[in-house]
Amino acid sequence: MASKQISIGVGIPMIVVGFILAFILAPIQVDLKDTVEFIGSLIGILGVLIFIAGFLSRKVAPVTY
Repeated sequence: MASKQISIGVGIPMIVVGFILAFILAPIQVDLKDTVEFIGSLIGILGVLIFIAGFLSRKVAPVTY
């Protein structure tokens, strides 16, 4: 269950922040437009990967000695 919480609690906010950076703040920045778009896209892509990985992970039994 914790993986789904991480997926929703970390993945979705990263996607939203990446979208805000890439599409809303980048046109405002004249000098650093390319850099802001790149960072926003990178954050968004990482958010999508974390979101998907959270739903695809499975529980592993603890190792006992």
